[in-house]
Amino acid sequence: MRLSGKVSSGLGRAHVFMAQPHYQEQFKKVLEVGAWPGTLNLDMNKSSLSDYQNLRILSGLDEGDVSLNHIPLRIKGFERDGRSFGGATAFTGRISSDNENWIDCAILIPDLTRHTETAEVISGSFLRESLPCKDGDKLEIILD
Repeated sequence: MRLSGKVSSGLGRAHVFMAQPHYQEQFKKVLEVGAWPGTLNLDMNKSSLSDYQNLRILSGLDEGDVSLNHIPLRIKGFERDGRSFGGATAFTGRISSDNENWIDCAILIPDLTRHTETAEVISGSFLRESLPCKDGDKLEIILD
């Protein structure tokens, strides 16, 4: 599956969750390295929305039939100091800004999210620098 979208700024709060050791242990299993403590938001192009919605169905967030065979990787939630950190579902792939140079990544779909048309992308590197990219740039993701 190939998804495309434009880079957008989020609320800047993902680092609080991404830096948690419990999550980082699980991200190492997904990415084979620790994840950069933040996400890159990618607003899906209209041509990618139905495929992204199928990923949300595979994640259990939406209802419907899916004919995809992508393997959802579960990220378990936990509690720490009376605070609850929710689970998520990850789908591995590669991301590029030029369709020539690709960086390993995963689309992360948190169990509790307001994003229905925006993918949160995680990687072992700071994607805004490694790709490089900025708000409004078009990126491509190929899922494994």
